[in-house]
Amino acid sequence: MTGTDVTVLGLGAMGRALAAALLRAGRTVTVWNRTPEKADTLTNSGAHPAESVSSAVRASPLVLVCVLDDETVHELIEPVAGDLRGRTLVNLTTTTPEQARAMARWSGVARVEYVDGGIMAVPDMIGGGDTFVLYSGAAEAFDRNRPVLELFGRAVFVGDDAGAAAMYDLALLGAMYAMFAGFEQGAAMVRGAGGTAGELAAMAAPFLRAMTGSFAEFAVGIDTPARYEPVQSAEFTAAAIDTIARAGAEAGVPTALPTAVRAVLAGPIDAACP
Repeated sequence: MTGTDVTVLGLGAMGRALAAALLRAGRTVTVWNRTPEKADTLTNSGAHPAESVSSAVRASPLVLVCVLDDETVHELIEPVAGDLRGRTLVNLTTTTPEQARAMARWSGVARVEYVDGGIMAVPDMIGGGDTFVLYSGAAEAFDRNRPVLELFGRAVFVGDDAGAAAMYDLALLGAMYAMFAGFEQGAAMVRGAGGTAGELAAMAAPFLRAMTGSFAEFAVGIDTPARYEPVQSAEFTAAAIDTIARAGAEAGVPTALPTAVRAVLAGPIDAACP
């Protein structure tokens, strides 16, 4: 196979978006997917399809893997350890921090430079101005390949600990899913009173954008609690959440979400109660 700049293993929606961004930037790209047909549109745009993971890995000095889960990464990568030796492996699959660290240890034994990544975007956002991707692990390999990695979005290196990118990735995703769950809970309450989720969305977007400005102040309370004086007391927060839960119950909406939120934000208050 002709040598290429980058190999992309895994052509789900995100993998295809990554490969397409590379091609748009004029990079030569080798692609592989368990279902070969998913490479067709990329091949028509100039990508080189590989018949096997082994040949795909041998084609490029930089190998990106973006698949379903950590188990799939190991299934693909471990059998081609010899082919990967001396190359840089960037794993953009969503994994836990410990899974990322385990992959880094395996890579060290296999003499592979390992960089872990967390993509903070959906496929349509790849290459856009608001997109950023978190990276951690082999700093020298990251620096050397940064011009390529920047093609996906702003490349943010968060440390030599290979698990750091996954940690921040999942922390951010956790906040996002909690927000979406809260919106869905609120929409159910609004619809029960004759409103619509669309009306709520129009109100929620600017309100939540404004509230994110409080993150920096809230972070001070988490990092240095002894020196922090909150604007809103934990007692007030607990009472507000209790009222939300009561309104949900009145509307026939499950209250598991506000109960969980209260446990996180008002746990110390509950613990202090006799």
